[in-house]
Amino acid sequence: MKKVGIIMGSDSDLPVVQKAADTLKELGIPYEMHVYSAHRTPVEARDFALHAAERGFGALIAAAGKAAHLAGAIAANTVLPVIGIPIKSSTLDGLDALLSTVQMPSGIPVATVAIDGAQNAALLAAQIIAVEDAALSQKLLSLRQAAAEKVLQKDREISFL
Repeated sequence: MKKVGIIMGSDSDLPVVQKAADTLKELGIPYEMHVYSAHRTPVEARDFALHAAERGFGALIAAAGKAAHLAGAIAANTVLPVIGIPIKSSTLDGLDALLSTVQMPSGIPVATVAIDGAQNAALLAAQIIAVEDAALSQKLLSLRQAAAEKVLQKDREISFL
């Protein structure tokens, strides 16, 4: 099974990013987590992206706040799918990070989830890997079915009020 790389721009992003790690762990997907900054450690971030495919990664998640150039910097150095998580970390409530992550130039795509949307980033990475992994695809389907059943159970409970 391919691994998922999780890169955050600062260790202050860990409380959000941990949700992605927990989701991957729940699905049995191996991952590595690193702190690399597009601005403070550009050489290390670039090196990670350049060699990610040969190191067995199938998708990369990049989380950053404020200027949030990390996902784009990673995507510029790999053809692996990159999923950006804009982190709410400034007086603009994460809107700055969202716009920095989603507004990529043509030719360098970054899939972007909601502000602080780490669980969805992990699920999207899992879906990408599941294209070639039937067992993982079945796990994802089971998760969806369980979520649907929770909603239907709440509907049944409310119907009797």
